[in-house]
Amino acid sequence: MSAITTHVLDLSIGRPASGVPVRLEVLQSDSGWVSLAEKATDDDGRVRDLLDAGARLDAATYRLTFLTGNYFQNQDKASFYPEVTVVFRVPEPGGHYHVPLLLSPFGYSTYRGS
Repeated sequence: MSAITTHVLDLSIGRPASGVPVRLEVLQSDSGWVSLAEKATDDDGRVRDLLDAGARLDAATYRLTFLTGNYFQNQDKASFYPEVTVVFRVPEPGGHYHVPLLLSPFGYSTYRGS
């Protein structure tokens, strides 16, 4: 399993949000944000493989960007947020960090999952 995972739940329909593009980046002091992966949520609304299994996770600041506008546009729904960006810190390498996104066309929430 990847050291960083996510899932997206569409609260407006009470189901996982499949097909949401997700980008993972790390902040590096010398070059700013550096892209690590780009994936889309699966049928269960999850991205389980943002990083290769066994890849070392450094203590750093990371950013997940969810292209929510594309998701709602594909459903012919109006939405307010074209993307959602979640910036978080990994204080200790070697752990697992799960960052869920609860989504609706006009709001969102996130938390550190397990």
